[in-house]
Amino acid sequence: MAMGTNCDGQYMSDINVTPFVDVMLVLLIIFMVAAPMMTQGVDVSLPKVTAKNVNSEIEALTITINKDGKIYINTYEVELELLKEKLQKIFEGRREQQVLLRADEHVPYGLVVKVMAEIKGAGIERLGMLTEPPVKS
Repeated sequence: MAMGTNCDGQYMSDINVTPFVDVMLVLLIIFMVAAPMMTQGVDVSLPKVTAKNVNSEIEALTITINKDGKIYINTYEVELELLKEKLQKIFEGRREQQVLLRADEHVPYGLVVKVMAEIKGAGIERLGMLTEPPVKS
């Protein structure tokens, strides 16, 4: 019996999918390793608390306060004095006005309250606080 034929002597017309599966598995592994490296943002150490997850169907704006007290709108640094004005311009045409606040656990409480006041002063009524779940031992 010759290679590529079946018992009747006819040629086999089946596609060999083994190389395709091998390539797909290699690509899957590459993307699984590379995906965590693609995240960008400001590095903060969030407080660990037990809270329910925020249901976010819309892309919410994230305000971050890092451990040095610097304030960011998504990834762009902004001064506290300009935060209210920037937020008003950002939310000018938006119907849904929602902001998520991330603050490093070492940031003074007074700074967090000042940022929250600026956010509320800009007319944003929906303000969520981002935290990390506690580590279970």
